[in-house]
Amino acid sequence: MGTSAASGAKGGSGRRGRRGRRHGAIAEINMTPFIDVMLVLLIIFMVAAPLIATGVPLDLPQTGAKPINVDQKPLTIAIDSKGQIFLQDEPTLEPDLVAKLQGLAKQGFDERVYVRGDKQVDYGRVASVMSTITAAGFKRVALVTEPSSR
Repeated sequence: MGTSAASGAKGGSGRRGRRGRRHGAIAEINMTPFIDVMLVLLIIFMVAAPLIATGVPLDLPQTGAKPINVDQKPLTIAIDSKGQIFLQDEPTLEPDLVAKLQGLAKQGFDERVYVRGDKQVDYGRVASVMSTITAAGFKRVALVTEPSSR
């Protein structure tokens, strides 16, 4: 007697339950379109990132020196072909250069400063900027060049 009542209740409620599920709303999130969109965005950013990171366009001289290993973003000074000075990609006048460098230097005068000079700029202009930086007390000033394509 107990088995027939249980099986009858199970059979009757099972049918109603299936019908109700077929017409009811699905409460699941379909992750496939989300993942597809994220992969497309990842590819776009991977392609676009090198184009954004260039900063001031310069034609650097080429040398046989090996690339430097940099853990943090160093202070960079760029001198374009017209002789204009850029500190961290922002135009700067030479008299204001030392004050702005000291404001950006986290390690004080031991901060590494890279000077990038365009191939077409006068050597005296690059030497003048480097002299201004070293006279202010910065000890780690270096020139940046492109590796030669040999």
